[in-house]
Amino acid sequence: MKVIILDGARFTNKSAAHEYIAASLNFPTYYGKNLDALDDCLSELPRDTAVVITNAGRAKENLGAYADGILDDFRDVLGERFCVCIFE
Repeated sequence: MKVIILDGARFTNKSAAHEYIAASLNFPTYYGKNLDALDDCLSELPRDTAVVITNAGRAKENLGAYADGILDDFRDVLGERFCVCIFE
């Protein structure tokens, strides 16, 4: 299984969050950098991919409700078993 660790503290604004996620998960260049596009690209990840998001609390401090959308997309698409959010 491939495990990817994302640092939620790097989600300093919407643009930075999407750039960081896209680079970390090797999303295609046509990635739309919004929640719908995130959902689509996450659904295309290999089934043996797990994501751990550290500092999720910092992401929420920086992005407010938008961070909830990002975290929800990860949990909804990958499932609780393959996406763990750590609130530090």
